[in-house]
Amino acid sequence: MLTTEELFDLGHTLAAEYLSAYTHPWEALKGLKEFILRLGRTLPEIYAEISPGVWVHGEAKIAPTAYLGAPCIIGAGTEVRHGAFIRGSALVGEGCVVGNSAEIKNAVLFDGVQTPHYNYVGDSILGYKSHMGAGAVTSNVKSDKSPVVVRDGEERTETGLKKLGAMLGDFVEVGCNSVLNPGTVVGRNTNIYPLSCVRGTIPPDSIYKAADNIVRKI
Repeated sequence: MLTTEELFDLGHTLAAEYLSAYTHPWEALKGLKEFILRLGRTLPEIYAEISPGVWVHGEAKIAPTAYLGAPCIIGAGTEVRHGAFIRGSALVGEGCVVGNSAEIKNAVLFDGVQTPHYNYVGDSILGYKSHMGAGAVTSNVKSDKSPVVVRDGEERTETGLKKLGAMLGDFVEVGCNSVLNPGTVVGRNTNIYPLSCVRGTIPPDSIYKAADNIVRKI
């Protein structure tokens, strides 16, 4: 089962100390709202609290039609585009793109993450410079509403969470219109083909073509 340390370079997020306390990153989701509120109160003055519980770096660019729900933090150089919907409990790092019609909720986006077109990211953590193609989404609730189980081969980990989307390692590329099912974990430097339906743990340095066709990068 991939660990927080194996998935992420924690030098690329303000949540480094917080995440480092958890062996597996999904364990951090339950307390994320409270963490963001605590962190926001300690940020330097270059972060303006534009509304209660919403902190935006002075070098971020926020479209007038974007919605920023509390609590959230938007980092330097990040662009939140027209029609973006940040529902709250979101920590968005530096140099990110949250695009048109993208929805973010209870999530951490490391520096350099791109969710540029029609993406849903809920109860998820996206590693450094990971990218979700147009229409790619995280599914964070099982159809029977039972707690999400993370699978890695024959290994199963009960999370106790009814809402858990995806954990994307650093430099993961998710192809257009893909669905990451509840509890999906994708290792660093892995590419997901467009139109994929992904579940379980995908190893690092791989190319996911289909559930029965995952190859190592050469």
